[in-house]
Amino acid sequence: MNNPLARARYLLSAHNVKQLPPDGGFEVAFAGRSNAGKSSALNAMCQQNALARVSKTPGRTQQLVFFDVSPLYRGPEPAPEPDRFLVDLPGYGYAKVPQNLQAHWQAFLDRYFGTREALRGLVVVMDIRHPLKDYDRQMLGYAVERGLPAHALLTKADKFGRGQQQQQLMMVRKELSSAFGDTVSVQTFSGESKQGVEEACAVVSRWLELVPPPAA
Repeated sequence: MNNPLARARYLLSAHNVKQLPPDGGFEVAFAGRSNAGKSSALNAMCQQNALARVSKTPGRTQQLVFFDVSPLYRGPEPAPEPDRFLVDLPGYGYAKVPQNLQAHWQAFLDRYFGTREALRGLVVVMDIRHPLKDYDRQMLGYAVERGLPAHALLTKADKFGRGQQQQQLMMVRKELSSAFGDTVSVQTFSGESKQGVEEACAVVSRWLELVPPPAA
């Protein structure tokens, strides 16, 4: 598979609204509770070992981290295409971070999801063993409220056998359908075994308009 996400490179980290890049082009945001496997999922999807920092310390990501996956410009004609970014959102849940920092993140995310025109979709990363926690539902709610598509990755699927995986997938799919209708899709995923990587890349690449839409 020709994976356009493989050209991802670090662009910047934003701790407040003023540090965000210009609100143009297309962005897909990645959210996940502490230790859900978000960094590992990003690295696997971008075919890079250390693009997103994998930490054993929960809540390490304390900013919005932008990775550039824009098409390479071979100028001067045709004109450059819009920018495309992957955005790594702060992960927290049981993270031991000060309350005022959590409040800052909350306000920042409220503003980002409420006003960011470039946002094209949200990927929510959940540990397949502990899916649909309050944080996961909150993030999915942000996307649904904005009318944006969302895609859930049930990570660390290699910890389960195939039967357990399918059972958990069906349970999560049913709960998502009940809560959000058909706006949230879901799949099993493992950065370790690379299970589901191609499927996840296809979803994100389509949202970013890096690949042609599927034939009707």
